[in-house]
Amino acid sequence: MIAQVLFLLLTALSVYLFAKKATEIKRNIFLGKDDLLNDQSSLRWNNLFMLALGQKKMFKNPLVAVMHLVVYAGFIIINIEVIEIVLDGLMGTHRLFANPLGGFYTFLIDSFEILAALVIVVCAIFLIRRNIINLKRFASSDLNGWPRSDANYILFTEIVLMSLFLIMDACDYNHSFLLSDFLKPLLQHHSEAHVEMLEKACWWLHIIGIFAFLNYLPYSKHLHIMLAFPNAYYARLSEVGMFQNMPEIQQEVLYAMQPELAPTGEVGDPKRFGAKDVFDLGRKSLMDAYSCTECGRCTSACPANITGKLLSPRAIMMKTRDRLEEVGKNINTNKTFVEDNKSLLRDYITEEELRACTTCNACVEACPVSISPLDIIVQMRRYLIMEESSAPQEWNGVFGNIENNFAPWKFSPDDRDGWVSN
Repeated sequence: MIAQVLFLLLTALSVYLFAKKATEIKRNIFLGKDDLLNDQSSLRWNNLFMLALGQKKMFKNPLVAVMHLVVYAGFIIINIEVIEIVLDGLMGTHRLFANPLGGFYTFLIDSFEILAALVIVVCAIFLIRRNIINLKRFASSDLNGWPRSDANYILFTEIVLMSLFLIMDACDYNHSFLLSDFLKPLLQHHSEAHVEMLEKACWWLHIIGIFAFLNYLPYSKHLHIMLAFPNAYYARLSEVGMFQNMPEIQQEVLYAMQPELAPTGEVGDPKRFGAKDVFDLGRKSLMDAYSCTECGRCTSACPANITGKLLSPRAIMMKTRDRLEEVGKNINTNKTFVEDNKSLLRDYITEEELRACTTCNACVEACPVSISPLDIIVQMRRYLIMEESSAPQEWNGVFGNIENNFAPWKFSPDDRDGWVSN
């Protein structure tokens, strides 16, 4: 009974802490502008199944995709056995489903063990890729400090959890399973009481590890395990590279051309053009920040980064998430946001990074979970130009030509075809 009460308290605490942090993340995302679209639901559900569940974009590199799929499937499928563990813990039973399911139960556990072994192997390979081979996108300075440790912690945790699962099965002399049976000879020199204690220890460590992992997710890049699904669903369905117009600007131009349409009387505070801080971004961009896997595919595909420019699309997403988390802590402390004299622009993301972007859309195309660093970059550049009139001289020349000559070149419209006669 004491064990059941302790397990109940552990479960309740874990669920409460996870729900509390998940609620904070949802609140932070909803600090942004409401731009989550629900049109063309059939296409959106297709995105969810193909990109998030099917990991379609990952298969551009088939070998890595298969390895990632193994870890993903292991995480999802093996944790089905958590249902039995939770019920056993609450009811004081042992392998509750074994007798009712009979041979099918053995088949399930055999399948889980195969997956567990594959997960251990793949996680070991991923650790080698990150820490020994040092692939360029993992050796980047973007990941210095906590981000690099975060990835390693998760991989080590997966290995430990899967190992505990196999050892726990091996200690169960009343059942015979496919892979754990090979471990039983290692236990034959120990007494039955010692083996039973080891099984219970593995059982407790396994479930504590799972609960700890659950509450670690919201603080980790591995939150994408959950947010990849809504992120894929709310992905933009417009053509690749199409910028979103700003209705406020279109309206101002209309009023300039037809002053009689301009509102009279009191007018509210003008809306900010573009984005200076996370409050000015859309909810989709803020969800993108929390969904980022930090895999670096966007930065590897970025021509500006490849040619040595300061821009890293991955860093744009990481910095946006860091600022959003800081804003969230501010709200937690003060119950509402208290001005901290900081902003996403300049305190986190520099003008040099923003201006290096060619808006080629390569980062968006490369992302496996439909994240768009480009949306954030474009909104912040709009703020710089339209609110601060801050642009390189070369850009100002282009803007002036477009305004006066309706083209980027310094030729009047009447002379535009002059080159034909030369």
